[in-house]
Amino acid sequence: MLFEVSGVVVPVWLPPAVAFVISYFTSMVGVSGAFLLLPFQMSVLGYVAPSVSATNLVFNLVAIPSGVWRYAHEDRMDWALARLIALGTLPGLLAGWWLRVHWLADPRGFRLFVGLVLAALALRLLSSARAGGARPADGSLPSREFPRRAVFWLALLIGVIGGAYGIGGGALMSPILVGTLGLSIHAVAGATLFGTLLTSVVGVALYQFLPAPPGMETRPDWLLGILFGLGGAAGMYLGARTQKHVPQRVLKLGLALLMIALAGGYVIQYLR
Repeated sequence: MLFEVSGVVVPVWLPPAVAFVISYFTSMVGVSGAFLLLPFQMSVLGYVAPSVSATNLVFNLVAIPSGVWRYAHEDRMDWALARLIALGTLPGLLAGWWLRVHWLADPRGFRLFVGLVLAALALRLLSSARAGGARPADGSLPSREFPRRAVFWLALLIGVIGGAYGIGGGALMSPILVGTLGLSIHAVAGATLFGTLLTSVVGVALYQFLPAPPGMETRPDWLLGILFGLGGAAGMYLGARTQKHVPQRVLKLGLALLMIALAGGYVIQYLR
């Protein structure tokens, strides 16, 4: 099947299948899976135009609500933290859009940027795993106290990076909240997914409606993004439902190793 905006030609079942597998595991740590879906689109599908970031955000719009609903339904959503994350990341999205369109439009430079982001994520996850920052997987929320000012400024910075990368920011926010601020992964997972959902709505609008340089396509490939999102929705629902039964250290180490491999690959491609 040909997806006209992106120019990608793949079987119609492949995008939802890939997104399902990715989202099932990443949703357990409060990440939508968009940060891994982007490398798949770039390396496997050959989709490297700036609109790939927008397509990634469309995936978030479709996939995340099922995971958010599951966390809220089980009373495992810290709404105060979720609102603060959204409040901080939203202003940074505009700067992230400008960065992607005007500075990181070249595929070679964007690959390096993606590699550096993935490496930073992996280091945060490894750090928190070594520190044993995981609490028992009993599904309950710990104390809701957190440094509000620090969370806001971190969210603002992450909004810039997430807007350029096309991930909404949750993939950065979750490792930092756990690895740096010492919050429980069971507390932050739902909140970071909710914040990512809200920022993705704004991010898609920026890529869809703001003017881009002549000859540059920034609008998302809606059909491709929706197919990714349908698979991601099923994966996130199941991941959110089973998260409390899975050891956190195993999840963190597995994700960190995968991100290190991806980051190394993109840096090597940049140096060639």
